[in-house]
Amino acid sequence: MRNVPLGSTGVSVPNVVAGMMRIDGKTDDEVRALYSASREAGIDFFDHADIYARSLHSAEERFAEALDLGSAERAEIRLQTKAGIVREGPYFDFSYDHLVSSVEESLRALRTDYVDVLLLHRPDALVEPSEVARAFDHLESSGKVRAFGVSNHTPRQIDLLRSAVRQPIVANQVQLSIAHAPLIVQGLAANMESAPQSSVLDGGGLIEYCRIEGITVQAWSPLQGTRGGSGVFLDNPEYAELNAVLDELATRHHVTPMAIAVAWITRHPAGMQVVLGTTTPERVTAAAAGSDLELSRAEWYALVRAAGYIVP
Repeated sequence: MRNVPLGSTGVSVPNVVAGMMRIDGKTDDEVRALYSASREAGIDFFDHADIYARSLHSAEERFAEALDLGSAERAEIRLQTKAGIVREGPYFDFSYDHLVSSVEESLRALRTDYVDVLLLHRPDALVEPSEVARAFDHLESSGKVRAFGVSNHTPRQIDLLRSAVRQPIVANQVQLSIAHAPLIVQGLAANMESAPQSSVLDGGGLIEYCRIEGITVQAWSPLQGTRGGSGVFLDNPEYAELNAVLDELATRHHVTPMAIAVAWITRHPAGMQVVLGTTTPERVTAAAAGSDLELSRAEWYALVRAAGYIVP
């Protein structure tokens, strides 16, 4: 498992992350099997959010109840959670009271004294940076959160937060896959008026911004497509050309197409983390095989073209 820097923290983290969004209905044995497969693959980073699953914090509770980690094992792993979405609205709330209370509930659910990383979960248009700064200061000084980041934020939204927040923004979790790659391919076709990919509606220059500012990009939905609500692109007839290239590269590198999909993201020099959404241990193992696989430039760009993007 290849490690990458977590922002400017000086901490190295695996470039593949185990997402815990769908574990709410899993048995203890199923959660343990997922956790064991992750650890055996070299994944010690587990991604949560307060709103995941059937009720607030229930996925975090399921994780803690099933694993019942002792203090020594807790220290071996990194737990990341998110706050800021009020699900019953839905609306967003980056106020001091909401962020602090959400983290405290996450700590209770996870049965831990601290989380390694807290992300602000999608932007709050009504954000007051001073409120976020006050919440971050409290959570840091009390030892409840060790590092802070965001999710689905544009460069200017991050800059706005940083006008008041003194802690480094160490991560930005955004949707990214071969088949959903506007954040990357826009730059390939910039100023090509006839090409739809020449502009993006949000986040223009985000990858470059994060590289310049030392912010780790975390890619969520790394297997998701975009065509007509078509779900994952693997073995999907909507993505026949892409799957043909994935299959060819998988045979060449003696891995699964899923590993190639992961390797396409980890090949990028931004040093990204891939957040897996699967709860199947075998798929975690297969995906993790892409961590150390470095695609050639020709292979990487072949996947971009096969996904339907222009490489001028």
